Amino acid sequence: MGFAGKVNRSAGFHRRPLSVLVSLALLPAMPLAAAEAVAISQLEQVVVEGDWLGTPTKESAKTYTGARNVVESEELHERGALNLEDALRQVPGIQVLDETGTGILPNIGVRGLNPLRSERVQLLVDGYPIAIGPYTNVGVSLFPVTLPSLEAVDMVRGGAAVHYGPNNVGGVLNLITKPIPNQMEQTLRERLLIAEDTGHVMTDTYYRVGGFVTDNLGLQFQANLQQGNGFRDHSATDVQNYILDVDYFADDINEFKAQLQYYDVTADLPGALSPTAYEANRNQSQRPHDGYDADMWRANLTWIHTPSDDLEVQWRNFAHRADRTFFFGQDSTDWDNWSDPANPSTVVADSPRIFNVYGTEPRVTKQLNNHTLMLGGRYVREEVEFDVNRLTLADGSYNDQVRDWEFVTNAYAAYVSDTISLLDDRLAITPGIRYEEVRTDYRDDNSGAISDNHTSEWLPGLTVGLQASDQVFLFANAQRSLVPVQTAQVIREGAVANETAWNYELGARWQPTDSLQTSATLFRIDYQDQIQYNKAQSVYENLGETRQQGIELEGRWQATDQLALGLGYTLLDSEQRTGTNRGKELPNAPRHHVSANATYQTGLWTASASALYASASFSDADNTVTETANGSKGELPSYTLVNTRLGRDIPLGNDMTLNVGLGVNNLLDDDAYFRGADVSPIGRVPMPGRTYMLEGQLSF
Repeated sequence: MGFAGKVNRSAGFHRRPLSVLVSLALLPAMPLAAAEAVAISQLEQVVVEGDWLGTPTKESAKTYTGARNVVESEELHERGALNLEDALRQVPGIQVLDETGTGILPNIGVRGLNPLRSERVQLLVDGYPIAIGPYTNVGVSLFPVTLPSLEAVDMVRGGAAVHYGPNNVGGVLNLITKPIPNQMEQTLRERLLIAEDTGHVMTDTYYRVGGFVTDNLGLQFQANLQQGNGFRDHSATDVQNYILDVDYFADDINEFKAQLQYYDVTADLPGALSPTAYEANRNQSQRPHDGYDADMWRANLTWIHTPSDDLEVQWRNFAHRADRTFFFGQDSTDWDNWSDPANPSTVVADSPRIFNVYGTEPRVTKQLNNHTLMLGGRYVREEVEFDVNRLTLADGSYNDQVRDWEFVTNAYAAYVSDTISLLDDRLAITPGIRYEEVRTDYRDDNSGAISDNHTSEWLPGLTVGLQASDQVFLFANAQRSLVPVQTAQVIREGAVANETAWNYELGARWQPTDSLQTSATLFRIDYQDQIQYNKAQSVYENLGETRQQGIELEGRWQATDQLALGLGYTLLDSEQRTGTNRGKELPNAPRHHVSANATYQTGLWTASASALYASASFSDADNTVTETANGSKGELPSYTLVNTRLGRDIPLGNDMTLNVGLGVNNLLDDDAYFRGADVSPIGRVPMPGRTYMLEGQLSF
């Protein structure tokens, strides 16, 4: 058996293991599939893989030494999800708050951690960080990902902190884009989303072409265009996402992979509603001046050098330039009053931020007898321009000097781990440690004030995995995580500090038969200096010590050749352990989370249904039950979301297949909502109501 991040006995690389490629070269006269089968059957040696998570498949997740779920492309397609957030709802421990229905501003929380702007989970695309500021702006206020471009979603909730840091208290969410196929392929997909209440239509057009044009060179291009209106008023949205991939095998031991992406989004933001307005019409907008405009260029280059089966060197390099601006109305007589701005004293603020980020990360993986050593380092530089400007509607005056701040961050990291294999490879013990050093220099160009923030932390971790029998796999892990002080915290009043947390997991996976799989995970997060944004007072508060603990249960049963059933349950116990709110629950942390799904296939037809129940929760640290008049505080009710989809494959001949589908999202039209987010923090934010989906995908 093989442990992720230790050894890989079947697939060491993006296309094929190097050892298989070498053997294939010795069998030129055989058909490719037959030659590959012979080569694999002849090769028994272990191939190290210089990536702790390895290839994200359901099979590899079975022997991962922590809680992990892989959602593969077929599931992403069949579940009829509106967006990535929707697709993640079935994963145990995941809390999703969908404010737009378009996926442009995700709110993903893990195990009771704050979901707003997904700031408590490390978000990666193909292993590269995508936060606009990986160290000091971890909130996802620009999300350069669209669902059609993804091949798999890998949600790792434990055991990865040493190799993927910082900001992984909630785990690592790795989004895998579609790989370059071995032979030339094309995909064309068109999707319509129709909101029942408003009749608004969103179109989603996707095209992909790619393949290996020579034995050594693979190319791929993807384009995704989304246009239309979200489910509410004042929600016009325009998204463009273009991705170019290159994979080049220079020789038997050197591979180069590169990706270039351009992402652009312009959207009106309907924002939060007062309780009165929500009850009158949950699809209206009281925020006529709110909007969002952003674009990002991303590039990465990876060199993979494999001089032997027991040694791999990876050198990963990445860079991005991002420009994002929120527009939002405020009451100039009371800057803390974020309620309905439709009054004579309204100003429209805009907050442009420009990010230039550069990173490099070399990594060496070496096998020595029963030890697999992984040694890596990383350097990241962030350059941030942070401005705030205001337009006064009454006289048309524009002040472009409200705030003019600059931040420069230099971050250094180093890590080492040693996977020790015992008991004929049935037991793997991996101690490791990561060192992080972060220095942020701040300058106010208006006042000339300067300051800096410097932190360094040692972050140890330990994972253990045991294949107790052919049916049972046991795991345990403990790890320490860091979230450095964020620029948004520095510029506001309030008590803030670097955040650290200890994460613990103890779990088991049991597969009594080929058709039945189950898992159970006990988890605990001990958080130091957890920071929470106070929407009512527009400041960050240090909640001090907090604790989240609970259990995640999951089962999957292939009842018949046609019918598959899934069930998940999370019990969460969250508590603030210091301060005036000691003993109270954390905000946006439902105690119960239940998910169920079913897929039925017959012939060329596939029908699926999924359901999610989330129990009631609080929206503030005070655990306020009775809702305030403006909707800033109050208990959040429970909700149930049901999605369905019916699809059919239609063979067209000449290796062409058309898949058509009809789906209904939020079938029961549950009127779920949460409290305000970001530039509209006061009031209720509706989640999407019943939405119809029509889609067709042509593959050839």
